[in-house]
Amino acid sequence: MGTFEWPLRLETMDGRSSLELEALVDTGSTFTVVAADQLRELGVSPFEKVHLELADGRRDFYDIARAMASIDGRTEATLVVFGAEGAPALLGAYTLEGLRLQVDPVHRQLVPLRGRA
Repeated sequence: MGTFEWPLRLETMDGRSSLELEALVDTGSTFTVVAADQLRELGVSPFEKVHLELADGRRDFYDIARAMASIDGRTEATLVVFGAEGAPALLGAYTLEGLRLQVDPVHRQLVPLRGRA
């Protein structure tokens, strides 16, 4: 499929602060991952540690928090993982599905999801 970046806005759950990012669209990542220093600066607080496997096979526990995600006028609560400091943001499947968006691999863009009930 190749990779591409897409604008992502994260807000605290109370809407008091926000962060604009260019996130790498990564449907192989379950959750959206943002550098821990950026999430702390935003003001989101972890509520749990989760055991995750990274793309390189390493496994470890990572802090996870709730935030509001916005893409292309769609906004939804999502889970965000506290990633390595300075690492690029990854836009994961959980956030994409919550926002009802899917990847158009041919045009390398996000498009509305045609859901099934």
